[in-house]
Amino acid sequence: MSAASGVLSQPVSERSMGRTVSIYAKEAKYEFLKLLRLPIYSLSTILFPLMFYVLFGLLLNRGHEQNGVMVAAYLIATYGTFGVMGASLFGFGVGLAGERGLGWLEVKRASPMPPSAYFAAKTVVCMAFSLIIVLALLTLGFVFGGVHLALKQTLELIGTLVLGSGTFCAMGMAIGYFAGPTSAPAIVNLLYLPLSFASGLWIPIDMLPRLLQRVAPFLPPYHLGQLALGVVGVPTTGSALGHWQALVGFALISLGIARIGFQRDEGKSFG
Repeated sequence: MSAASGVLSQPVSERSMGRTVSIYAKEAKYEFLKLLRLPIYSLSTILFPLMFYVLFGLLLNRGHEQNGVMVAAYLIATYGTFGVMGASLFGFGVGLAGERGLGWLEVKRASPMPPSAYFAAKTVVCMAFSLIIVLALLTLGFVFGGVHLALKQTLELIGTLVLGSGTFCAMGMAIGYFAGPTSAPAIVNLLYLPLSFASGLWIPIDMLPRLLQRVAPFLPPYHLGQLALGVVGVPTTGSALGHWQALVGFALISLGIARIGFQRDEGKSFG
């Protein structure tokens, strides 16, 4: 009994680096397994962009070109952006809102786990699903679409889309702190689908109405889509640095909103 008391009373500050890393890794592992075992998340977020790609990239537009690039390659960039956006918004936003509603965050706070491990795990897992989506799109494009990208292009495209998904994780966090468990899926859909369309992820941006073309630079999916398209060789507007700065800016604004929600919840729970 005295030994158990000693362990429980050990200050968190004395936790070794190895132990801390282990806690973060385990939290990420079980978060991944949880989402993998939820077909409504794992199947829908992975299959939705893949079905779009098969239909529009491999069946209807096979062999066609868009802006000097094969449509099959063009759509890997845009549907890749669409896919990582969905994986992040649903995985982080809907997940956080549901766990807040169930009181799971209070349970996490009562444990000796570092609070940041919870958010880090969700971010890593959303990026992992984003990676799965991008790899699946590339596989379809290479095997069935006749897409040919150099190794450097392929790695750069993967890195761009997976890293860019962090902005949508931040947006998901903001949604999760202000939406309820039942309203979060609807709110995410109301943002996810219109933002994707208006950012030129379904239809090339130059085919959209002029009003949407003017609005698009104010939307985060547009900037990630432009970065991805630039990697596959499509002429894009603006510089890569400018697009990354826009994504970082959107992420910081979202994190600021999420912090307001976090502090509000802290005030309700702990006074």
